[in-house]
Amino acid sequence: MNKREFLKSSGAFVTGSMLARLAGAQTTAMPAIDAIPQDTTDRTNWAGNLHYHTHHLYQPANLEQVREVVQALPKLKPLGARHSFNTIADSDAAQISLKALDSMVLDAAARTVTVGAGVTYGKLAPWLDAQGFAVHNLASLPHVSVVGACATATHGSGLHNGNLSTAVSALQLVTASGEVVHLSRAQDGDRFHGAVVGLGALGVVTHITLDVIPSFQMYQVVYENLSFDQLEHHLDEIFGAGYSVSLFTDWQNNRASEVWLKRRYQPGSQPEMPPTFYGATVATTKLHPIRNLDAINCTDQQGIPGPWYERMPHFRMNFTPSSGAELQTEYFVPRQHAYQAIRAVQQLADQITPHLLITEFRTIAADDLWLSMAYQRDSLALHFTWKQQTPEVTALLPLIEAKLAPFAARPHWAKLFTVPPQTLQALYPRMAEFKALVEHYDPKGKFRNNFLATHFYSA
Repeated sequence: MNKREFLKSSGAFVTGSMLARLAGAQTTAMPAIDAIPQDTTDRTNWAGNLHYHTHHLYQPANLEQVREVVQALPKLKPLGARHSFNTIADSDAAQISLKALDSMVLDAAARTVTVGAGVTYGKLAPWLDAQGFAVHNLASLPHVSVVGACATATHGSGLHNGNLSTAVSALQLVTASGEVVHLSRAQDGDRFHGAVVGLGALGVVTHITLDVIPSFQMYQVVYENLSFDQLEHHLDEIFGAGYSVSLFTDWQNNRASEVWLKRRYQPGSQPEMPPTFYGATVATTKLHPIRNLDAINCTDQQGIPGPWYERMPHFRMNFTPSSGAELQTEYFVPRQHAYQAIRAVQQLADQITPHLLITEFRTIAADDLWLSMAYQRDSLALHFTWKQQTPEVTALLPLIEAKLAPFAARPHWAKLFTVPPQTLQALYPRMAEFKALVEHYDPKGKFRNNFLATHFYSA
């Protein structure tokens, strides 16, 4: 079934059987959901720093069962691949997993792919490549779900690349009433821009449609020891030197310990591997961003060409990404202030380093998605991967945030931060309109959890 057939059949379902069902719901009991599988075990997020506050995780097998769960429960929160480090997907009532919704439908003519909410990038990417297509960007690890990553504006990198959610052209949403709603870039304009990065606040996204591009190959080269001094006058050139570029630092010795350049490869050409890059020297062995960890977990380096999906991420699908037991924080500043922001945080180097595994700098192009961290500003992301030392890291975050406050730093929605609610809301010019959108689709707050209550409604 192609995208047009999918939307047509879904629309017929919405206007026909769904409306009849909703009309009958006024005189009949709520649907019984006892037959829908539940996971009632104690669950944590991927890193293990958070235990979810409910033992009720519903696992519907199809769209109809999703609607039944949504209609039957007064409070509910969607749970994706569990790669969030804060309580954004937490609930003290019930969660719903859409892992079973794992369909992938390519429309080659329209250059789109529609995937179920249970699909990860690790599943989508090789399948899509086999059909001759690619997505324009990937996160540093492929283990995240497509829907969850897009709902939180998770980003990947590239001076001219928008975050993952900028590829979204349509989505299917089950709202608080059980209604199935379709939104698209082509038909819904501004409302669509508000809904894509929805943080799970609008309802349960069951399917998402992405723009795709022709498949391509890439290679990556790693350089060691780039002086921060080079960033003062060459930041754009450094981050523009590849399709995707990452700098890693422990904040010591005034340098990025590693520079990862990911470039497109033309078959038959020779990968470019000059011995130096703005004073940094080419690595002669494969490296992990965290120097004491085995690089076997990482995607191939040293100029070896390969498929886009095996070079854009830092970590391979079948291995534990990053370090595993960790905490993560990330802040986005306007790229025009990137150098000043880096120097501001560097003042805390000796306080940061003892608790840090690694920091990564990446760039993201501006977009028009209301709650995207890169909304209407080309951005630099400062990503901190911490040792799992929660009290110490929690104490450090306000210090880092104070250093970044002059640059209107926006924290990543799915990572740890302590920015006050009033300050956080002021960072997003369309925040009031987003709240109105939430009110439209979820007037009684069915999908409102403690995270949303704290950061959106307590100030």
